[in-house]
Amino acid sequence: MREKTHRLNLSAVSEFVLVGLSDAPETRLLLFVLFLLVYSATVASNAALLVAIRADPHLRSPMYFFLSHLALLDLLCPTITVPKMLGALLLEHREISFLGCLFQHFSLIAAVGTEIFLLAAMAYDRYVAVCRPLRYPSAVSAELCARLAAGSWAGGLLNSLLHTSLLFTLSFCGPNRIQQYYCDFPPVLALSCSSTRGTELVILVVAGALGSSACVVTVVSYVYILLEILCRSSPGIWHKALSTCGSHLTVVCLFYGTTICTYVRPSFAYSPHRDRVVSMLYGMLTPLLNPIIYSLRNKEVKCALRRVISRVRSAL
Repeated sequence: MREKTHRLNLSAVSEFVLVGLSDAPETRLLLFVLFLLVYSATVASNAALLVAIRADPHLRSPMYFFLSHLALLDLLCPTITVPKMLGALLLEHREISFLGCLFQHFSLIAAVGTEIFLLAAMAYDRYVAVCRPLRYPSAVSAELCARLAAGSWAGGLLNSLLHTSLLFTLSFCGPNRIQQYYCDFPPVLALSCSSTRGTELVILVVAGALGSSACVVTVVSYVYILLEILCRSSPGIWHKALSTCGSHLTVVCLFYGTTICTYVRPSFAYSPHRDRVVSMLYGMLTPLLNPIIYSLRNKEVKCALRRVISRVRSAL
């Protein structure tokens, strides 16, 4: 009976409070306008890229198939966190229920995990396009693309299910103020009253194995691409490879750089102020920059966007 009562007391936290980015009213209003503009631009740019890929018959290659999934993920990631943050800035409604926090955490980890696997699939696609161009149509078939995309989403969901289910095994009895503008894993873990070593170890092993395997595929693909470029002496090969892989490589470096700074470290190294800045990069700026990077460096995407805009204008 004492153990049951003790567990009930430890699980007394029924909601969390998301600490705002600023307590000054004038600063909150400025941040609200700024983040609303960034979020609106992110939604508009990714939606335009998604519509252009789906509507234009010229963008039917595997690269654009994967790019459409990336645009969809870049729509989901900020939508999971930013509306709640905007409400906290404008209405000062910072409370979020325990289940709501877990759902937000599950959705975000699923989107981030899916993107890791999707970037690996895109790297493999670029490897075959550069190193095996004659076998590209048969090697990267529509069936294989569908399987890689489905596997990416399944891997992200399973990884997120592991993270979220382990949070249910922890007890929360003390402070309930999350030092972040959304329910991320490190700040929620820092509020637990029970020992988190076992949880951290399981997540480090499983999520580390999944993430590192996808990272290895990405790195090895680009190593082979680099070796293939160095072995060839044909003129214009560097420009062709840069136009083929430059956009994806830029997105990979931006995504992995910000994600590693947030998740690949022990809990005692958690810094709320630093994590807020880094989470802003991969949670808001990266989804905004991805469609811009692909649009600016890709003539086919720019032409498709122009055709979509011209159709909309003629329809209006």
